[in-house]
Amino acid sequence: MIRRTIALFIALLVSSSPVLQAEETKKRKKRHAPVVSPAIHENGEVTFRIQAPNAEQVTVTGEMIQGKPAMMTKGDNGIWSVTLESIEPGLYGYSINVDGLKMLDPGNPSNKPMRSPKTSILHLPGDNVFDFKDIPHGTVHLHGYHSKPINRYREIRVYTPPGYETGKDEYPLLVLQHGHSDKGETWTTYGKAHWILDNLIAEGKARPMIVLMADGHPIPESYGNGRSNENTEELRADLMEAAIPMVEELYRVKPGRMNRAIAGLSMGGLHALTIGLNELDTFATIGAFSAAVPDNEAIATAIDSPEKTNDQLKLLWIAIGENDFLLEENKRLTGTLDAAGIGYDWTLTPGGHSWPVWRDYLSKFAPLLFQ
Repeated sequence: MIRRTIALFIALLVSSSPVLQAEETKKRKKRHAPVVSPAIHENGEVTFRIQAPNAEQVTVTGEMIQGKPAMMTKGDNGIWSVTLESIEPGLYGYSINVDGLKMLDPGNPSNKPMRSPKTSILHLPGDNVFDFKDIPHGTVHLHGYHSKPINRYREIRVYTPPGYETGKDEYPLLVLQHGHSDKGETWTTYGKAHWILDNLIAEGKARPMIVLMADGHPIPESYGNGRSNENTEELRADLMEAAIPMVEELYRVKPGRMNRAIAGLSMGGLHALTIGLNELDTFATIGAFSAAVPDNEAIATAIDSPEKTNDQLKLLWIAIGENDFLLEENKRLTGTLDAAGIGYDWTLTPGGHSWPVWRDYLSKFAPLLFQ
């Protein structure tokens, strides 16, 4: 007990020493202030910065930059910077390239959820359909669960519309899937699906609905081959036998196939087409945004029974940009549908394979649902 008291006394004595306190103050003064990036200026300019004293070349690439990457200039303190002018209000993904290494902006805590994260987010608020506005807002819920049909831990996000918690109404259900390099939360964190729906509902352009968003890579090693039949089948089993039943049990989901839709972008479009066209007893509406296209064998049930498919399909909505690398695949799909006599809605827009296009597609697709 005496030894412990002496040790405590010595510790207190040392910690109160003016010399030691002065040294600690010096250490704190030597710590560099964090590099803030991006810095948004009142005149609309945006400055990007990164501390890389040993780098030889640093650039910025992103959706807000037309043409060549923006070259950054090195300052005396080892901080590289560049200021971009006249960026329109919007939501942009960008990366910093340091001597050929594409990376996140270390000064920006807002990042796009990805399998291999390399994209930071620049949001310049305006009056877009994906911007947060002073209107009633819904809620995004997170559920973790053990999926018995595939024997894996899974997570889903569920959007409920404004007024859900205080009401008693039932709502139709949209299953909304992400693309190959992304994750289950990308539709909300970067796609802003919840704000898009909030705004459309507030304007009376879309019906209130519940949205289920699941990770499209139930097989962890499927990254790199998310279009595989095995990965798609595991997602189908998880959605049909675990996730959707759980949502129907926990939430006030309106019954009936006419109150079910499934949609997705890129890889998620393939999943929506494959699962939707094979589960028409569940889904009456299918949306394919810049979709990777399934093999004919994967949707043979629908193709081989066109009359039944047309009877069950309320809407098959296919949209793609004129500069999208999957355009020819989509044209082959529509050719197959034409040959079989299966009806669909075709939307060709400007743009390529990018999130600005997909946010726009959701804003066009949602008003068509459950009418």
